Amino acid sequence: DIRFDLRKGTDGVAYITDSSDKGPNGIIVVDLGTGKSHRKLNDHFSTKAEKNFLPFVEGQPLMQRKPKQKPAYLKLGSDGIAISADGSRLFYCPLASHKLYSVGTDALLNESMDDKQVATTFKDEGFKAAADGLESDASGYIYSTAYEHNAIVRRHPNGMYETVVTDPRLLWPDTMSVASNGYLYVTANQLHRQADYHNGKDMRQKPYSLFRVKINNKPK
Repeated sequence: DIRFDLRKGTDGVAYITDSSDKGPNGIIVVDLGTGKSHRKLNDHFSTKAEKNFLPFVEGQPLMQRKPKQKPAYLKLGSDGIAISADGSRLFYCPLASHKLYSVGTDALLNESMDDKQVATTFKDEGFKAAADGLESDASGYIYSTAYEHNAIVRRHPNGMYETVVTDPRLLWPDTMSVASNGYLYVTANQLHRQADYHNGKDMRQKPYSLFRVKINNKPK
């Protein structure tokens, strides 16, 4: 996933999560003015999938199930990403995890700081719903998809959670965006129905959907 903060640098910066299930995970920072990039928190435990993570989606255990191969646990790392309202913290989470983390953006932007130094600004933000997407708004809420529950939840600045919406049509919600009209937009991409999870058979059903829900908050 990717998030932009045009308040940083001369022309803004982009933060990208590397969620690979085959190599080390991490966070990539791109200077939009120069095009230069660097990688932080490479293979840090907070960017990696939880060991033997087994979510239940649409009432079924979700594992990678490829033809002629043994079922395998999900190993997708750092994925969901959101910037705090003031731009000082970057919130992120592995896809295969029930945890939320954050790190200081000044540390991420500082190329001279090594990963050990960057990690001193890291914070474990506690338990949350398993998510494939995060978003934030100007009021300090952090929104999280909840793919096990066909839902979207949001974290208050004090750390408490509430459900924004739940609907059986929210089949693997992802790609959230807060708009200036006070709505939160979200896609339902049916990732869990892909062939990799059903012995080579694609179970997704078209058309795909884009939903919106009124949140009465503005983008940061």
